[in-house]
Amino acid sequence: MTAKFKAIVAEEVDGKVKANLRELTLADLPGEDVLVDVAFSTLNYKDGLAVSGRGKICRKFPMVCGADLAGAVAESRDPQFKPGDEVLVNGFGMSERFWGGYSQRQRVKSEWLVRAPKAFTLAETMAIGTAGYTAMLCVIALEESGVRPDSGAVLVTGASGGVGSVAVMLLSKLGYEVVAASGRAKENEAFLMGLGAARVMERTELARAPKPLEAETWAGAVDAVGGETLATVLAQTRYGGAVAACGLAGGTQLPTTVMPFILRGVTLRGVDSVMTSMARRQEAWDRLATLVDRQKLASLTTEVPLEKVLSLASDIVDGKVRGRVVVNVNT
Repeated sequence: MTAKFKAIVAEEVDGKVKANLRELTLADLPGEDVLVDVAFSTLNYKDGLAVSGRGKICRKFPMVCGADLAGAVAESRDPQFKPGDEVLVNGFGMSERFWGGYSQRQRVKSEWLVRAPKAFTLAETMAIGTAGYTAMLCVIALEESGVRPDSGAVLVTGASGGVGSVAVMLLSKLGYEVVAASGRAKENEAFLMGLGAARVMERTELARAPKPLEAETWAGAVDAVGGETLATVLAQTRYGGAVAACGLAGGTQLPTTVMPFILRGVTLRGVDSVMTSMARRQEAWDRLATLVDRQKLASLTTEVPLEKVLSLASDIVDGKVRGRVVVNVNT
């Protein structure tokens, strides 16, 4: 119980949140029923907010940050899992109410565990992570809303980020004509075209106050931005189209009207990844196992050591991180 391991721990000092790399022991961990030897985590926008203290993510302190983890079961009080089983966890309040994945060892609830798909290495599951799993949920939402590859162009906002880059890759693989919107369109054009985008557009074309209705342009959209961008996308969505919304980097307000909904029958589908049912999670991961191009996944992924998260946290909030970041917690 005295062996030490590393973790990124956020604490509140004088009303401000500060995260640091600390040493913990098993005695410090919560009393959940499965102990995981963590191999990898990842860096999401939400993680950036938690670690940098720029968002009210952590609900209690001290808090081990990290909304994702992948590793091998070390101990389990649940007979469904045994030592050596490779598992992953996305969300379920980790880094908010429960200790998360930026730790070399962690105790988690067995009902949170998804068996790692055999199609991927543990590092690849975190290259996908919550961002990629959310992107898959968005694609499923569009499909359920009737958006098909022959329906017309599909837009992805925040396309250079974690959710957006995976969404571009998935939609392209399914045969959709994908238009990618990015804040650094020229810089990221080759990157996004390599993932399957048919065209790349500047974010500024969307990040503005929209008219109640604009030219019908998109059969569907995956929006990872929110705010005015989402409002503009809704105003441009075709009759009977759908938008899957999962982000708020552009703001939490939605300055729109009812016009897209009552005059064009547009569907706005909210996509939550944190508390999604296990059946839905399994569906998403099963689809990811068949759709993800591992070479393209590698092209959009950077691996960093645990300590690097402390400096990257503000970068991802500021939109300076492209693609996906895998965190090797043991380096």
